[in-house]
Amino acid sequence: MRAIRVATNGGPEVLELGEVEVPEPGPGQLLVDVAAAGVNFIDTYQRSGLYSMQLPFTPGSEGAGEIVAVGQDVDGFAVGERVAWAMAPGSYAEKTLVPASSAVKVPEGVAADVAAAAMLQGMTAHYLINSTHEVKTGETVLVHAAAGGMGLLLTQLIKSRGANVIGTVSTDEKERLAREAGADEIIRYTQADVAAEVRDLTDGRGVDVVYDGVGKSTFEASLASLRPRGTLVLFGASSGPVPPVDPQRLNSGGSLFLTRPSLGHHLLNREELDWRAGDVFNWIASGAINIRIGGTYPLTDARKAHEDLEGRRTTGKLLIVP
Repeated sequence: MRAIRVATNGGPEVLELGEVEVPEPGPGQLLVDVAAAGVNFIDTYQRSGLYSMQLPFTPGSEGAGEIVAVGQDVDGFAVGERVAWAMAPGSYAEKTLVPASSAVKVPEGVAADVAAAAMLQGMTAHYLINSTHEVKTGETVLVHAAAGGMGLLLTQLIKSRGANVIGTVSTDEKERLAREAGADEIIRYTQADVAAEVRDLTDGRGVDVVYDGVGKSTFEASLASLRPRGTLVLFGASSGPVPPVDPQRLNSGGSLFLTRPSLGHHLLNREELDWRAGDVFNWIASGAINIRIGGTYPLTDARKAHEDLEGRRTTGKLLIVP
């Protein structure tokens, strides 16, 4: 079968299409025909070496497809069923092994590409607004990169809670998409002082919480945008990792809270997985959220998918379709 392989860390050019043996499912595993694989910033971190992976490896931790073989000691799954997954490596391939413990069944009426696009970012948005900071009616929230896959999901979900969203974007098209998702106010981060704009929009108070998946280039503005005892949720680093922080900065900013959560720590058991994935699929089915697929790429264009994502030339979710 064909799969993308990374033999050495580096830029998108290290993503190589190759032929590998079709794996056999071991105990607790499913072999799945991959219908679509999600492209996420964590894939670029692993490719570059920012997040250490044993080389060589096949990137991609999210996808959806049809089960073609079931390993021993697997209950509740059968050949022919559609499943989706996140936090399971090796999805940039025609087939992949998925731990049954990480798989969820895709409900009827949810297309495979939508399921693949929703898993990692959908469950991330779920824990961000429910577990990291429970968004409440009347709060004001700053969402960076509001027209990206995560930004659009967060904006829709925050608005469904009755809170207000200030989004940051860079272009007219991205502003249009963020406003369609429900953003109340938009800041052009390339043209304005984000923190000063936030203060103006909140009558000097600041926001209750900032959801920041950008990292290095937005970190200081995020802290400066918070109200006293506000929370900065740093859940990604698309612009690079944040340098070390003096905790006194949190005190001087107003006894601020800073957290760096990850999805893996919010999927510690089957109950959490079923809760978060179940809610995401229910939101899709009910129309509470719209999953925007901003681009699809064949395996041969995996490099371009990474280049487009890192170059911030995209909106919504990117997929690789084997």
